[in-house]
Amino acid sequence: MPQSAPSPTTSPWWRHAAIYQIYIRSFADGNGDGTGDIAGVRERLPYLRQLGVDALWFNPWYVSPMADAGYDVADYRDIDPIFGTLAEAEELIDEAHGHELRVIVDLVPNHCSDRHPWFVQALAAGPGSPERERFWFLPGRGTHGELPPNDWNSYFGGPAWTRITEADGTQGSWYLHMFAPEQPDLNWEHPDVRAEFEDVLRFWLDRGVDGFRIDVAHGLAKKPGLPDVGENPDPTDLPYQDVDAVHAVYRDWRKILDTYPGERVFIGEVWLPEAEQFARYLRHDELHSAFNFDYLCSPWDSGALRKVVDATLASHEPVGAPPTWVLSNHDTIRHVTRYGRADTSFDMGDKRLLDPSDPGLGRHRGRAAALVSFALPGGV
Repeated sequence: MPQSAPSPTTSPWWRHAAIYQIYIRSFADGNGDGTGDIAGVRERLPYLRQLGVDALWFNPWYVSPMADAGYDVADYRDIDPIFGTLAEAEELIDEAHGHELRVIVDLVPNHCSDRHPWFVQALAAGPGSPERERFWFLPGRGTHGELPPNDWNSYFGGPAWTRITEADGTQGSWYLHMFAPEQPDLNWEHPDVRAEFEDVLRFWLDRGVDGFRIDVAHGLAKKPGLPDVGENPDPTDLPYQDVDAVHAVYRDWRKILDTYPGERVFIGEVWLPEAEQFARYLRHDELHSAFNFDYLCSPWDSGALRKVVDATLASHEPVGAPPTWVLSNHDTIRHVTRYGRADTSFDMGDKRLLDPSDPGLGRHRGRAAALVSFALPGGV
């Protein structure tokens, strides 16, 4: 049986937790093959405990072709062999709890891998099949279906649609992928998708994980009919993000989570333009917290940081949620490098990644930023 997590306190642990991100591939190599693995993490649990962190967030460790560093999941219930085995993951969770560390795993519900059995079955089943209804397969526009079904672009650049070649060699329908072509979007209007992820939640909760970081938490639901974005879209009303139906998913998930003991949590990756949109994900029956990307994007400037802090506290107060202060993660330039540049701000379309950076200045500012973060109310 999994060892229980640390005992709850009078204030829920997640309201003030320091969470340490572990990108397994580069963290610690336990078997000497040159790639980080679960064995390496297990060896360093005492070190992580000495750092004083409260929880460990693991980037995806599932079976994956690694087209997007594991965020293209082929099996949500097993560990990729490059990292270890499911038995090792279970032992890691148990041992982390023994060191009074909680374990948060990444959940990737917006899309899966094109090697996932469901997508392989969908391609084999052919047009109009039930298997394809779990994804977004649509006919193309134009005289011969040669144009994508709508004007959506992938977050990674280029059209968000790829046309398939059917088994008979003809050009077929298109499938939606808001990220890489190897990451087909799941259709969250389909009951199979809802049921599958509810089962995945229970699978990992039964193994003792203390929570989930939800990838692209704002993107699961799409507007009915998948309408065009248009030439001058309203960034607060895009058809592929922050669609109201997504909140029903998290309310259902929260009901499942709350049946488990030990203050299990949901932490959302929520990139949205307005604080009011962001706060809706943190209502009492949805997610517990979400990464504060405004803070991450702020330049190293006292006035700018103060505005972000004040706005963050104001937006969280109506829903009673704690802020989560983030300086960088695997998707962004690390803050020591950013703070060593002339321009210390950040945005997801950043073209300055190769700009020169003063490492000494970056470390000095990075330490100061960490102290500021720990001094603020909420988690980090």
